[in-house]
Amino acid sequence: MDLNDRTRVSDVMSTPLETIGADESLRDAAKRMHAGDISALVVTTGGGCIVTQSDIVGAVAEARDIESTTVRDVMTENVETVTPDLMMEEVAAMMTMYGVKHLPVVDDDYVGMVSSTDVAEHLS
Repeated sequence: MDLNDRTRVSDVMSTPLETIGADESLRDAAKRMHAGDISALVVTTGGGCIVTQSDIVGAVAEARDIESTTVRDVMTENVETVTPDLMMEEVAAMMTMYGVKHLPVVDDDYVGMVSSTDVAEHLS
């Protein structure tokens, strides 16, 4: 990464933030992700949780019913977050260190999402 690059999370994050309730079905989560061409949703009733495409794929691979299985059943809890003013090289390092592909962006409240795709597009 270019050490002179001063690009911040706020320059590349996805907004508006897409959310879903913890008690909604995996089918609803998948529909919302498909319609928005996104790969993660912040769970509004989870307190620092997200549901990702990987969470849904894992549930399908386990033969769970996507109508009766809720977001709460598969969501990723206690996710790391970033602030809008964080530099992109720091985001890339965090994703590598924590082994994650999505980081919610928080500025008093959730304001966006930065993904590994955002990092890759930024680097290209």
